[in-house]
Amino acid sequence: MRARLLPLLIVLMASVLLALGFPLAASLAAREQQRVIVDRIDDTARFAALAQSVTSGPGTDIADDATAAEEERRLATLRDDLTRYHEVYGIKAGVFQRTGTPLAQAPVGWQPPGDGEGGRAFAEALAGRRSHDPGQVWPWQRHTLTVASPVIRDGDVVYVVVTESPTGPMRSRILHGWLLIAGGEAAAMLLAVAAAIRLTGWVLRPIRILDAAAHGIATGKMNSRVAAASGPPELRRLARSFNEMADNVEEVLEQQRAFVADASHQLRNPLSALLLRIELLALDLPDGHAEIASVRAEGRRLARVLDDLLDLALAEHSASRPVLTDIAELATDRVGAWLPLAESEGVRLSCAGPAAAAGWADPVALSSALDAVIDNALKFTPEGQAVEVLVAVPPDAGTVTVTVADCGPGLTEDELARIGDRFWRSNRHQNVSGSGLGLSISRALLAAGGATLSFAPNRPTGLRVTITVPRHPEGPDQG
Repeated sequence: MRARLLPLLIVLMASVLLALGFPLAASLAAREQQRVIVDRIDDTARFAALAQSVTSGPGTDIADDATAAEEERRLATLRDDLTRYHEVYGIKAGVFQRTGTPLAQAPVGWQPPGDGEGGRAFAEALAGRRSHDPGQVWPWQRHTLTVASPVIRDGDVVYVVVTESPTGPMRSRILHGWLLIAGGEAAAMLLAVAAAIRLTGWVLRPIRILDAAAHGIATGKMNSRVAAASGPPELRRLARSFNEMADNVEEVLEQQRAFVADASHQLRNPLSALLLRIELLALDLPDGHAEIASVRAEGRRLARVLDDLLDLALAEHSASRPVLTDIAELATDRVGAWLPLAESEGVRLSCAGPAAAAGWADPVALSSALDAVIDNALKFTPEGQAVEVLVAVPPDAGTVTVTVADCGPGLTEDELARIGDRFWRSNRHQNVSGSGLGLSISRALLAAGGATLSFAPNRPTGLRVTITVPRHPEGPDQG
């Protein structure tokens, strides 16, 4: 669940940071450009003031030589200021007449652009107003900033002051500011990811614990409970409800097991007394009496059912202690124990697989389950056929499997769905001895140790029973 929830939170936080970061970056670029434009406006205003005092204006007669000399000196001063300004700041500047003829400019021979941004700025200045702010220059654009201001005398525009600024330093400052913003966004993202990891861990930890407890109960570990001390209030309340439910389920199952065990135990004495009376009655009847034989068979069958019921109750109640076990060795041992019976019935019983296969299981429970499965296979395998026990270690599966395959009549799909249920036996096999509890007991014994029992058809005929044992000790599921 964390793998699904965490990316969603990260995407949402990244979207929020980007939604804040892009406007901030645009605002920083606009602020830097506005600062440059304001400086250029101040510079053009200063040059406009100097240009206004250079001459008396077009069409005005020069009064005398002294006035002409003074205006020439002021013009020289304007040119010197423009030249120093260009040398120090690298900014092109000039004062131009309405026709575009330069009065003074730096560098010498520079003319403002006649079209584009420069032409628009010059035209606005001729109209008697300062040029509008140019469009935003981004770090990847090698544009210049042109600012023009009119020089007005007696309400008429007599000159236009134009500055053309390189944008390299400004673009560098914008880029540096963007890098700082990106660094801040990255740091905020890291903090947000760390917070999201902590948050998802805080929210999902109770869910993982609850999932592990539910899995434990589903596999027979009825003492699994959830600590309701952390997480959101809703999950703590859910944990308490789960514990109450588990307590009630465990109590009901315990009552059921106790009833089955007590009933099985209490019925043994009357049944034993009944069988003894049957034997006493048989003494007064001729040997081979059919009814007495039938009653004896039914009594022995009832005794087996009671024994199996008691075994089932004990199997469901007992606590399994899985240990590291050589599954291959244990399977070989059980096959050897059943080999004399198989030979007496004319059935070939064999074991194949690796020499060693380690897994975590309760040796007693696994031995009992193997005995039940092999016994069941031998019952239904005709004389002259084979029962094969195969131990396998599937690659990358983390399990060891023991498969018992027989060549009996097998089961239909509907029967496969019911096999292993308590007291269930196929209608076609009612004449075979048994109580219908052997596989149920085996499944209960295996489930207590984390193993499983599954069934499948064996081709061309027969049944395949597979016992799957974990290769590693069971632990809580990782989320």
